Amino acid sequence: MFDYSLVHWTTFLGAALLLNLSPGPDIAFILGQTVRRGRRAGFAAMGGVWAGTLVHVFFASVGLAAILVASATAFTVVKWAGAAYLVYLGVMAWRSSGRLVLSDQAEAPLSGLKLMQQGIGVSLLNPKVAIFFLAFLPQFVVDGAGPQWAQLALHGLLVIAVAAVVEPPLVVLGSRLTQTWRDQPRVGQWLDRCLGSVFVSLGIRLALQEPGV
Repeated sequence: MFDYSLVHWTTFLGAALLLNLSPGPDIAFILGQTVRRGRRAGFAAMGGVWAGTLVHVFFASVGLAAILVASATAFTVVKWAGAAYLVYLGVMAWRSSGRLVLSDQAEAPLSGLKLMQQGIGVSLLNPKVAIFFLAFLPQFVVDGAGPQWAQLALHGLLVIAVAAVVEPPLVVLGSRLTQTWRDQPRVGQWLDRCLGSVFVSLGIRLALQEPGV
């Protein structure tokens, strides 16, 4: 079981690396929370995004994601829910006071659990993630290498494993930037406005997304 060639692993891991490095709502949320609230907040946000991605992997493995692709109604409902959530996060960032809270040194306004919940929401309410996994993972299913669902689950989990290698260093680097901007509300406000604008633009882009695109 799970007998793959070196070419298979090289191709898959290269694609998974590019996937995790590509900009999107997940990375924007993780880095935004890291820079604004510090390393612990970044790791909490990252854990939430991973949990949401794990659910997408499960759906793809058992075939439930196919429903999202086949049903225009289901796609539209999830799409608008995700777009509204991203715009909501953007508006909340715009309304923020802008003061950076370094969660490694002071109590942050948002708890780690709350940030994890937001990260799960950002990941789950993005139908493009479900569609991507449904289109991406089957390409690496090999006849005779094991049950299809098991191969899909394995490769989906490995995508998250690659994220576990790529994203923590980004969180650490982002947290160091906060040391330069500590107690500078003007800089914090600028960061909040930029982060809010990113989320609103991502929400609008998601709202304009069509099934199968």
